[in-house]
Amino acid sequence: MEVGVLGGGQLGRMLALAGYPLGVRCAVYDPAPDACAGQVAPHLCAPYDDADALARFAHGKRVITYEFENVPLETARQLEASTPVRPTPRALELFQDRLQEKQFLRTVGIPTPEFAPVDWNDPTRALAQVGCPCVVKTRRGGYDGKGQAIAHTPDEYLRAVNRLGNQPLIVEAFVPFERELSVIGVRGLDGEMRAYPLVENRHHEGILRLSIAPAPDSDALLPLAQRYIEQLADALGYVGVLTLELFQVGGQLLANEVAPRVHNSGHWTIEGAYTSQFENHLRAIVGLPLGSTVARGVCAMVNLIGNLPPTESILRVEGARLHLYGKPPRAGRKVGHITLCADEYATLRHRLEQMAPVCSDTSW
Repeated sequence: MEVGVLGGGQLGRMLALAGYPLGVRCAVYDPAPDACAGQVAPHLCAPYDDADALARFAHGKRVITYEFENVPLETARQLEASTPVRPTPRALELFQDRLQEKQFLRTVGIPTPEFAPVDWNDPTRALAQVGCPCVVKTRRGGYDGKGQAIAHTPDEYLRAVNRLGNQPLIVEAFVPFERELSVIGVRGLDGEMRAYPLVENRHHEGILRLSIAPAPDSDALLPLAQRYIEQLADALGYVGVLTLELFQVGGQLLANEVAPRVHNSGHWTIEGAYTSQFENHLRAIVGLPLGSTVARGVCAMVNLIGNLPPTESILRVEGARLHLYGKPPRAGRKVGHITLCADEYATLRHRLEQMAPVCSDTSW
C-alpha cells in the first residue's frame, strides 16, 4: 500500500524507512528539490498550491499524512476531497495558531500557562492580564526557538512586540518550570489509544539537544500525562501520533505546545521502544493494529546540530546508534541524531559521558 507524506524532511524520511518492513511505501511531496526524504522515497517536487501536482500525488494513495504542522491548511483540505488525510486537517487548523491551540487545550480540560492575544492598538492590555516575566510569540510559524522573546519588564515586552513585527502575536506567562517533558500518544482508526513513557527534554537556544526516556522519576506523573493526551486525541477524533509538550511545576503539568505529528523527542523509540513512533503512526493511519509503546530499557537521544562528529568516535560507544539525515551541515540545522540505549540509568549516564568528547550536548 502507498502512503503520501506532505513534507520531505527528516521526519518524512524516518516515516518512509519505517514503512518498508510493513510493506507500506511512502512517497513525499515537498517544494524543496533537495528534501532529504527524497533520498529514500519517491519525491514529487512542486509548490503546495499546485492543484494539478497535488491531484497527481493523491492518485493511488491509501491515505495522506504530514510530517510538520505548517503544511498549508488549504493543501490538506484539497487532498481530503479525494483521499483520507490523517491526522485530520482540523488538527493543522488548530495547532498552526498558538492562540487557538491554547484555547482548545483549555476547552478539553488541559491546563496551560496564562496567555492573551496581543492587540496592536493597545499591546499593554495583554501584558496587564499575563504580567511579567512573560514570553512573546508569533501566533503562526516559528520553531526551535524562532519567533519568540522573553521579557522581564514592561519595556522589554514592548521592545519584543515591536521586534517581532506587525503580525499576530500571543503573550504567555513565563513558567518557572522544574523540567520540560513530552508525552507522545498514538490513536488508531478504531479509537484505541496508547502512550509512550514521559520523556525529559533539554533545550539550548530553543533547540532540543537531549532527550532521556523514560524521564527519571516520572512514574507518578505518567497517568496525568496519559489522560491529557487521550483527552486531546479523543476530542479531535484524531488518528496517528500526537505529541504534547509539557512543563513540570511540582506535581502539576502545564501544556506548552502540541505537535500533530511524529516528534523529535520521540526519536529514541526507534531503538528504545518495542514499536517506534514512526511505525505506530503508519500503523494507525492505514488501520493496522497498534504496536507496543513500552520502553525496552532506558534511552537517550542526542541531536546533532550544525555539524557531524566523526562516525567512528560515536560508534565506539557501547549502545550507540547513529542516524544521519542526508543534509549538508549548516549552523543551527538538525543533521542527525544519536540514540544511546542501556538497561539502567547509571550505565546510560556513563555512556553519555563517553560521548562528551565528540558531542557537546550530552551532559546529564
